[in-house]
Amino acid sequence: MASVALDRLSEICLALPEAEHEDSPPHATFRVRGRTFAYFLVDHRGNEGIVGMACKAPPGAAEPLIESHPDRFYRPAYLWHRGWIGFRLDTDTVDWEEVADLAIESYALVAPKRLAARLGD
Repeated sequence: MASVALDRLSEICLALPEAEHEDSPPHATFRVRGRTFAYFLVDHRGNEGIVGMACKAPPGAAEPLIESHPDRFYRPAYLWHRGWIGFRLDTDTVDWEEVADLAIESYALVAPKRLAARLGD
């Protein structure tokens, strides 16, 4: 399941302008010009076996999502206090369009403005 989720997430993230993928098995990092916009995490630091994606969320967005949808969202260790959110990729009902929306939003938050502007193309 984890390899399928990583493949799908990679397809989404690497479609973004100048996005790069770095493997650190079992995890992976997605960056744009050296700035991380998403992580693929497997059982990361106390997250109880969760396979998920961690990404930057707009200010104030993470906590309401986690509180209203704890079956899909979680606090990724070491990252949540910096405005990052975790999204579970290990459920039977992963909405890959939602994953893409979250990854694109995170990319737009960390990418240089000129690259982020290309998302509308």
